[in-house]
Amino acid sequence: MATRVFAVSDIHVDFDVNFQWVRQLSRADYRDDVLILAGDVTHKPAELASCLHELASRFANVLFVPGNHDVWVLGEAPQRTSLHKFEEVVALVERNGASMQPYRRGEVLIAPMLSWYDYSFGEPSAELYHLWMDFHACRWPADFTPKDVANYFMDRNPQISSQGAGKIITFSHFLPRIDLIPAQVPSRHRLLDPVLGSSRLDRQIRQLGSSIHVYGHSHINRRIAIDGVTYINNALGYPGEERITKRQLLCIDEL
Repeated sequence: MATRVFAVSDIHVDFDVNFQWVRQLSRADYRDDVLILAGDVTHKPAELASCLHELASRFANVLFVPGNHDVWVLGEAPQRTSLHKFEEVVALVERNGASMQPYRRGEVLIAPMLSWYDYSFGEPSAELYHLWMDFHACRWPADFTPKDVANYFMDRNPQISSQGAGKIITFSHFLPRIDLIPAQVPSRHRLLDPVLGSSRLDRQIRQLGSSIHVYGHSHINRRIAIDGVTYINNALGYPGEERITKRQLLCIDEL
């Protein structure tokens, strides 16, 4: 039997209806399959642990990369930064049956790509600084600039080796290119462009030789091929976003 590769992102289990969706997934149908979970589960460690445990009990492998919500430090001690939270998430993932490490199956490599936004898609406006929750819910070391935050994560990605891989699938939470946002998105929503991702991430994806890249964050489900790479977003999203998301797993490949 072939091993299927499923993808989903932005499951936001802070919402009870979303956590119920996770709990209602079959315990029999995915026993031989791989799940790519492309970030934004929850900033609450206990709920993240519970969600990953639920998924790991259903899939042969759960591959995870954190999103921005996962490193929020809302309500936590003032000396705690989002870097501390990230390290906590890394440990929690491993303890609950998931993985943030590259996965190999024969000649196929599935590689997580850590990332953040670096304003390569545009400079934030004063309105965005006020509205965007990360500016209030994340906390970085005092000497960190926005570029330092992005570099902290993306500098870890080149360590991934693609040697011997005939097919490479990569995944990140953030967008690797701004043209993944459809042209029909209203201009009022383009306020968010600066905090969507990084063009450096796309360069890393292509240097690695990826043919499929899964991403999240935008809550706009899409599949599009650009210059030899197929980009796929399958977000669960917030309740009420069914017009732009789908409350279902998406099979992206078979191994």
